[in-house]
Amino acid sequence: MKASGRPAFLKYATATLFTCMIASVALFISACGEDASGGLLTSTSSATNDHPTTVLPVTTMTTSTTLPTLSPRQMAGQRVIYSYSGLTPPPALISLISRGEAAGVIFFASNISTEAQTRSVIETLNEAAASPENPIEAPLLLMVDQEGGQVRRLPGEPLLSQKQIGLSADPVAQAAEAGEAAGRNLRRLGMNVNLAPVLDVYREEGGFNDQYGRSYSDDPAVVSELGVAFIEAQQRIGVAATAKHFPGLGAATRSENTDLQPVTLSIARTSLLTIDEYPYESAIRAGIELVMLSWATYPAFDPELPAGLSPTIVQGELRERLGFEGVTITDALGAGALESYGADGRRAVLAAEAGVDLILCASGDVSLGQEAMEAIETAYRDGTLDKSAFEASLQRILALRFSLAERPSD
Repeated sequence: MKASGRPAFLKYATATLFTCMIASVALFISACGEDASGGLLTSTSSATNDHPTTVLPVTTMTTSTTLPTLSPRQMAGQRVIYSYSGLTPPPALISLISRGEAAGVIFFASNISTEAQTRSVIETLNEAAASPENPIEAPLLLMVDQEGGQVRRLPGEPLLSQKQIGLSADPVAQAAEAGEAAGRNLRRLGMNVNLAPVLDVYREEGGFNDQYGRSYSDDPAVVSELGVAFIEAQQRIGVAATAKHFPGLGAATRSENTDLQPVTLSIARTSLLTIDEYPYESAIRAGIELVMLSWATYPAFDPELPAGLSPTIVQGELRERLGFEGVTITDALGAGALESYGADGRRAVLAAEAGVDLILCASGDVSLGQEAMEAIETAYRDGTLDKSAFEASLQRILALRFSLAERPSD
């Protein structure tokens, strides 16, 4: 049964210049040569015969305009979230951003020192994004995991874990307070996407999620209600929320960590639908803007592929059955669960082929993000990736980015 809500960034389409493109855009591909070299472009600010471009026309209620053209390299870059090590973004990342070859950046505690340092870093990234070589005049996706409790990359709120919220005297109010606090914390620093809340419904005390307090409850109705409270409060602040880890890691045992190893969750299809996916139906109705896919394998849906590589789960369950229209994002591409799927470039192509929009390169190594981008570019050029599906992903990503420039101030 499809949820009836739409992501908040699509709702902005009724009032802003750019986000209407999801509803009405038509994509026109210019004469397209079959150069699949994948080599690094020295400049992507203009179209050449060797580097064909895609033009994304945008029509709104009051204005008709056209986004600047994107080369295949830039199109591929718009699918990638980069990370880096240390307190200072490396020149390679600044260069990628300035050429329009990055959708955004994820931050970890190792990137954060003081508020002044963090603000300075974000200002540097935003200045790079304002380069004349970058045709996308929209905010970068600047994201962090700020769930609360033990999983907080930034100092400060929300202090309570999701489990503590679920056990509190007024959990709905506490969840809303946590969502608002997380949003204000990120927004104060210039970040605009929180990879929270976790919507996993834990099964056993001390299981994978429960041991860290990362699940609101073992009751899907409670997880649903509190997740929606967090999501709505945070997105009112102007920070996009991310529901994770679809279709659910609540059944994972203490040692079943997809960051470290392959995990297979042999859950009955009925349980997946009525327990694990239940909170996502409410989140989608509430306008959740991003959904992160799990790297676990769910034989009841797909006996072969992890969720984030499975078209059956990404397209069939999330898009078609639940009706999610927003942006999808992988979990960390370097996860141990993907050890049998090759290097980061191959993993990125498989995730994009499954229908995931954003590829999260969270290893702290910019070159691995570049590897993912180059592999995606080659797969786009040689037809491995369906062009219509690729461009639909770009529409969703760019609609989200443009909408972030229009959010109300807190």
